[in-house]
Amino acid sequence: MRLRIGTRPSALAMAQAGITADRLRAAGHECELVEISTSGDRSSAPVAELGVGVFVSALRDALARGEVDVAVHSYKDLPTAPDARLLLAAVPAREDPRDALVARDGMVLGELPPGARIGTGAARRIAQLDALGLGLEVVAIRGNVDTRVGKVQSGELDGVVVAAAGLSRLGRLGEATELLDPLQMLPAPAQGALAVECRAQDLELGKALAAALDDEPTRAAVAAERAVLATLEAGCSAPVGALADVVSDLDDDGKVVDRLSLRAVVGTIDGALLRASVTGDMDDAEKLGAALAAELLDMGGLDALPRNAGSGVPR
Repeated sequence: MRLRIGTRPSALAMAQAGITADRLRAAGHECELVEISTSGDRSSAPVAELGVGVFVSALRDALARGEVDVAVHSYKDLPTAPDARLLLAAVPAREDPRDALVARDGMVLGELPPGARIGTGAARRIAQLDALGLGLEVVAIRGNVDTRVGKVQSGELDGVVVAAAGLSRLGRLGEATELLDPLQMLPAPAQGALAVECRAQDLELGKALAAALDDEPTRAAVAAERAVLATLEAGCSAPVGALADVVSDLDDDGKVVDRLSLRAVVGTIDGALLRASVTGDMDDAEKLGAALAAELLDMGGLDALPRNAGSGVPR
């Protein structure tokens, strides 16, 4: 089968699509990468100002029009509302979901002096960095990995926080001075995961993509994390983190089974963090996420979110 794989033109997106193409080639398919520019790629405005789906809408439209056969996305960029035109055919095995610190002089987070300037554009990271009480000055930035890490290399910033998965896929994980423990910094829902879509009517293609790429534990974990966002109805600027891990447990008969352990955090308008966790069956991934979000709502989560974070669909 010959496949045209649509991707954003950024170095990271091309690397992700290339990894996907290599796996499909190994399964016997011919692949060609097709670059699709999105409004998010063409703008330098903060992501929170650009709106929902800015990094995926043009790619999805090209797929729906038949200009490409497959689209590869960073899963965290997808709106939680499904697109009836398309099928989420595969969720490949996830890269490291953690956040990474790239800091001057090889320092880890705890070694940075009070007043050190740390760059990130994510409200989720800002809320969790502030909650650590290290006296860091958080500077809002956006851009690709080169741009962000370059601000450390030039001395403009003392460090930046980026996704470990992005560094890894670009072959730059060695530049991280610390991989942040999720106990300190919960990642964005679906961070490190990819979403591979095809047209809804292309059922045979969907089956082929699933056979070559899909990873059931990753799909379940990401479904639980994104259900937290969907239930909270938090927008793209909301300080929400979530991470699900597959853990081994014993059922009532003493048999070892895989279960999901899900944690989530919401940053509040007064600078506090609301945390909750739950464990349950992998088959109930979305129900687990919804239940955990409901617990956060009972704790005041929705009222606690910044006023501009409660509208729209999260990315």
